[in-house]
Amino acid sequence: MFTQGNDSESVPPEQTFPRQSHHQHSDMKRDSEVQDSGDGHQTSLATSDTTDNGASTRESLLDKIELVREKLQGVIRGKADVIDSVLTCILAEGSVLLEDVPGVGKTTLAKSIASLIDLDFQRIQCTPDLLPSDILGSSIFQPTSGEFHFRRGPIFCNLLIADEINRASPRTQSALLEAMAESQVTIDSSQHRLERPFIVIATQNPSGFEGTYPLPESQLDRFLFRLSMDYPDIESEVELLLDQAASDPSGDLTPVMHRDELASLQRHVREISVDPKVARYLVEVVNATRQDSRLRVGCSPRGSKMLLRAAQARAVLDRRDYVLPDDIQAVAVAVLAHRISLRSVSGSWNDAAAVIDELLRQTEVIV
Repeated sequence: MFTQGNDSESVPPEQTFPRQSHHQHSDMKRDSEVQDSGDGHQTSLATSDTTDNGASTRESLLDKIELVREKLQGVIRGKADVIDSVLTCILAEGSVLLEDVPGVGKTTLAKSIASLIDLDFQRIQCTPDLLPSDILGSSIFQPTSGEFHFRRGPIFCNLLIADEINRASPRTQSALLEAMAESQVTIDSSQHRLERPFIVIATQNPSGFEGTYPLPESQLDRFLFRLSMDYPDIESEVELLLDQAASDPSGDLTPVMHRDELASLQRHVREISVDPKVARYLVEVVNATRQDSRLRVGCSPRGSKMLLRAAQARAVLDRRDYVLPDDIQAVAVAVLAHRISLRSVSGSWNDAAAVIDELLRQTEVIV
């Protein structure tokens, strides 16, 4: 079963200049076309104006994502770190897996994001009898025309909320693999592209709960982040009870950002500069997972790429155009813990997260 949800450039004021003679006008024209940058190179003022306008637009977009963050904090109390991680994942064009016990706000957080960012979104309630065609769609025979017509499933949206994904059968879980990895689905030998941005926010109950099917490693690897909501602290829970006693604030949320603006920020993330020393530090952290005796499988090169993209997104969320080692440290556990395998068969995700934390402390930051 699934339910469907909501589907100027500023012109600088005209400047008045005193009348110029013919020679003065010619000099001004030449000066307006070319300007010395001070380092031996010459730059066009038109290019400079374009750059200024682009920077102004980015600042406006960053203001909007900051507003999204503030409104989410008003709904999900005491979870600022989780909210920042989810927004970082979205900016990095990744999908996020939220895992914890029922009732801590996983689905509320996902629905609130869908409400604040003007995205076409669908919600799937995963059950053991859910079929792949219930997600992807299927070809329906039309008696009048004698032909099959493809009917799109809920996956054809910008934001897919898969609630309790580990209650779906492994066959249905695998239906999301191609969509999450390549933003397309293949049905009856025909490929169908998904509209960008395409994001999956999935929730799951801890393994061991009745009626759950653990996600295989290949499926987990498609999620950029794996996060745990955990219980709120006492003060935050008291505020939640008092503020939400009469109404649910998530129902009053309205869009503050458009999907095109989100796509623009996602493109900006790819342009964030990365110093070679910072990149080397990232690789040193990843390489440490491949040499640790407690791990059966370390992080792959794809994990390195995902870690870098997440660090770039974290820099954008902090309004920077360069990556710091702090960005890598902030996202490493969420990106890497579900991409490694412990030798101990009884090891949990929390144990893997503790290993990543320890490796971060042991790896020297290259200055």
